[in-house]
Amino acid sequence: MSEIKNKVISVDYKLFKDTAEGEMIESTEGKQPLVFLSGLGQMIPEFEANVVNLSVGEDFSFGIKSENAYGKRTEEAVIELEQEMFMKEGKLAEEVVIGNILPLQDQNGQVHPAKVMSVNEKTVTVDVNHPLADQDLHFTGNVVEVREATAEELAHGHVHGPGGHEH
Repeated sequence: MSEIKNKVISVDYKLFKDTAEGEMIESTEGKQPLVFLSGLGQMIPEFEANVVNLSVGEDFSFGIKSENAYGKRTEEAVIELEQEMFMKEGKLAEEVVIGNILPLQDQNGQVHPAKVMSVNEKTVTVDVNHPLADQDLHFTGNVVEVREATAEELAHGHVHGPGGHEH
C-alpha cells in the first residue's frame, strides 16, 4: 500500500492488452475520469503505486503483469451450481445463456462476475475467474485532479458525488 493516504485522485486512462500497442480494453475517453481514494486498496496496488505520486497534468504509461493485476486463471474458479439458484417464477432465468456474464453474490455479500459455460439438466457451470485473469495490462493516461479527501469521504471509505465532488 502507498504511504500517501487519503488523497482523492482522478485519472483519465486507456487500458490495453499486453502493451501500449495492444488491443484497447477500456477507456475513460468521453466519460467521467476514474476517481479513487488512495491508500485503501481500492485499486490494483501496482496501478495505485504508479499514479499516486504524480501531479495534476502528468502523463503515465506503465505495464502490469497478470500476476500483479487480476491474477492467474484457475480451474477451481470454474464451478457447477444447482439450477435452483437461477430460477425465476419456476423457470430458469432467461439471462442464463452460455457466454453471458451474471452477477453472483458470495456468502460475504461480494458480487463476482460469472460467465456461463454450460447449462445442464440440473446444474449451471460458471467461470468466476476475473475476465482479465492471465492478461498482462498496460495503462496510459494522465492525472486530472489530486486533492485531500474530506473527513466524510474517509469515514465512508469512498469518494462522494460524480467525479468526487460534493453536491
